[in-house]
Amino acid sequence: MGFKCCSFLTTLLFICISNYDPVLCNEYEQDPVTKTMQDFSGYPIQDSHLSNSFSLLSVDSETLQKQIDELSTFSDAPAPSVTRILYSDNDVIARRYVKNLMGLAGLSVREDAVGNIFGRWAGNEPEIGAVATGSHIDAIPYSGKYDGVVGVLGAIEAINVLKRSGFKPKKSLEVIMFTSEEPTRFGISCLGSRLLAGSKELAKALRNTVDNQNTSFFDAASFAGYERDEEKLSSVFLEKGSYSAFIELHIEQGPILEKEGISIGIVTAIAAPASIKVDFEGNGGHAGAVLMPDRNDAGLAAAELALAVEKHVLESGSVDTVGTIGIMDLHPRAINSIPSKAHLEIDTRDIDEKRRNIVIEKIHQSAIAISKKRGVKLAEFQIVNQDPPALSDDSVIKAMELAALELDLTYKKMISRAYHDSLFMARISPMGMIFIPCYRGYSHKPEEFASLDDMANGVKVLALTLAKLSLH
Repeated sequence: MGFKCCSFLTTLLFICISNYDPVLCNEYEQDPVTKTMQDFSGYPIQDSHLSNSFSLLSVDSETLQKQIDELSTFSDAPAPSVTRILYSDNDVIARRYVKNLMGLAGLSVREDAVGNIFGRWAGNEPEIGAVATGSHIDAIPYSGKYDGVVGVLGAIEAINVLKRSGFKPKKSLEVIMFTSEEPTRFGISCLGSRLLAGSKELAKALRNTVDNQNTSFFDAASFAGYERDEEKLSSVFLEKGSYSAFIELHIEQGPILEKEGISIGIVTAIAAPASIKVDFEGNGGHAGAVLMPDRNDAGLAAAELALAVEKHVLESGSVDTVGTIGIMDLHPRAINSIPSKAHLEIDTRDIDEKRRNIVIEKIHQSAIAISKKRGVKLAEFQIVNQDPPALSDDSVIKAMELAALELDLTYKKMISRAYHDSLFMARISPMGMIFIPCYRGYSHKPEEFASLDDMANGVKVLALTLAKLSLH
């Protein structure tokens, strides 16, 4: 049997040998499926022709870019900005666009009660948990067109890559478009993946959740064609083990890969955020008439707490600990009036949950001390969410490393300081993430950009990783 007649399935099973690494490749070369396919093909496992097999992984990067550009037009903001809010008109149109691409790729498409969209390629053993991949397409106001989108449209292209190569999956492969990764409309991040991970607390909270126009979650969902019956939210929940693995392709949203000239980031852990809301109440008054010693300024209390957040984060001893005051509102917001109320929203993150929680407690103690010193009331100190970090699974990391090695791409193991739907998918299945470089690390702004070559590299690594995990 000549090499040209050898199926891609056979080639794929031998592929690690041409770039042999005794540690990474050991479990694959011993696999009985590999031996069976070797016997069937008649090719020895060391066949030198296999180094040419990577040309079979052909990414149509120009079409992928056109799809990203077209999806970006479904936006509430003019180009080059993208604004696509959950259950809005443009979100509904964008969902239809993604479902159409899934259908064109030959995937069977379904949606759940909150609009998570699934496109499945059935494998030869569909009873085994599928290998899944995906991301989100919602976009915060005036952001870019690559965040999340590369992980959805790139995942569909990865399926197309495997199909063009003649690959036949053993475990089914599934592309997921998650609902509302961004917290823009209802203040809840990763809404779809949290529910998939079985968050009963979120399902309960959605009963009373409204947006800033006082539209309830269920009314908004109904407008978009989804369930308004809260009792059906439990149908979204997935059992642990529903998938055998989950991999998310994403732009880095940071500058490291670009600065270091590295093609692929292999994510080993995802830092999880904790969100805190703080309210101070003081005494207002005329900015000119009330003397400084007599003031109880809620605005200055908020400013002092903001600096305390920075201090406690820096004192953690790790660069992986970060804190941000993303919102600070003063009342009555008049230049000649002393603030009588101040509202802050604080974001703290770390890959070490204990270290992050110590910082949170220090922030709390500072808020109490500041309120006493300044004679203001600490009206609220509420931890809105306190998610645990997630570690990537060793088997998924190994598969991603092998894929990068076999494709002759440089890679770097790294953590994700931004959180993703993968954080919650890790509660359901073994998880991993693939990062690609983005221009200057820009994200959540119109200048966000990933090159054709970088996207093609990411799609190839994703396709090969999906294939490996499907077969093993």
